[in-house]
Amino acid sequence: MSRAFILLLDSFGLGATPDAGKFGDTGANTFGHIAAWAAGQGKPMSLPNLERLGLAAAARQASGEWAEGFALREGFTGAYGAARERSTGKDTQSGHWEIAGVPVEFDWGYFPREVPSFPAELTDRLQELTGIPGYLGNCHASGTEIINRFGDQHVAEGKIIVYTSGDSVMQIAAHEEHFGLERLYAVCEAAFELVKPYNIGRVIARPFLGENGNYRRTSNRHDYAVPPPSPTLLDHVKDAGGEVIGLGKISDIFATRGISRVVKGADNMALFDALLKVGGEAGDGSLTFVNFVDFDQSFGHRRDIAGYSNALHELDARLPEFIAAMKDGDLAVITADHGCDPSWPGSDHTREHIPMIFFGPGLKAQQLPISETFSDIGATLAKHLGVQPTLNGTSLL
Repeated sequence: MSRAFILLLDSFGLGATPDAGKFGDTGANTFGHIAAWAAGQGKPMSLPNLERLGLAAAARQASGEWAEGFALREGFTGAYGAARERSTGKDTQSGHWEIAGVPVEFDWGYFPREVPSFPAELTDRLQELTGIPGYLGNCHASGTEIINRFGDQHVAEGKIIVYTSGDSVMQIAAHEEHFGLERLYAVCEAAFELVKPYNIGRVIARPFLGENGNYRRTSNRHDYAVPPPSPTLLDHVKDAGGEVIGLGKISDIFATRGISRVVKGADNMALFDALLKVGGEAGDGSLTFVNFVDFDQSFGHRRDIAGYSNALHELDARLPEFIAAMKDGDLAVITADHGCDPSWPGSDHTREHIPMIFFGPGLKAQQLPISETFSDIGATLAKHLGVQPTLNGTSLL
């Protein structure tokens, strides 16, 4: 019996890549800077399960330094290493697609940092098609911040909140009750068609609830995404008869291609509960792919170092539950799609190495070389499952 699991810690970078300077990210280090902050607070991080698998050792490969507070130097139980991105960007789609064997070697379109960020011909046409009364924001922004800034006005006037970031994205936020969830989805569907000439990767519906300046985003987010340009690992597994289970936003990122089943979760711990349940159900030849989005959207982009640290501790504490439930023939990998250093200026992603920490019953513990593409992950899992090899990447095991 062979099954595969990808546990993706969204934005968990291990240190700047050699080309980080092109992105203004020289010196970025998501894990290293969180560890240094915690040590500086007199409370060094303690991630014993990730550390035993080889996390700190992989981070040393990537950054050249041991993360503060991590003392284990031998006796690791995983096959650990780090990878550099071949894709031209540092965005969500590029990272996920490259892991699955399809690097993005074209340039996405981006909206400028000027205000307004979106061209008038785009917003005018969207207003004409949907009947919305107008826009709030229309700038680069952190999602949680802009919702609280404009939420009251949105509820009072019905204007939608629109914003973008360093990603190739248009984000549209609206109140689930006052504006309507289905209405928000319809606006985003229209926007997705309109942004195609701009080569934009995603339009994201960002529904929220709350009142009087105290708003919270809900789990009813939906991404309208461009599909991968060629078949990915997910397609190969599904075509071979294996079930592909996407937890969290995985199905949206791949525009549903190669997905057999979608499972949602409100936050990291709800997704971990879902992962354990799926792990008990998934059959031979299956691929389970989970994105733990809180690391990125709740802590990385918000530059919340303490929150990011706490989330890592929460996941580490639950990891033994997953390991104990693994079956003979299972292979799992802990990885990421890019960095989002919470100590870094601004609120955008950072160009960093990602972890590649493979583990499973009977797997030989070893140090892996630094990979020059995230696609080595997909190639490794394709070989393990005995499906068609990915177009890019080399198996590491």
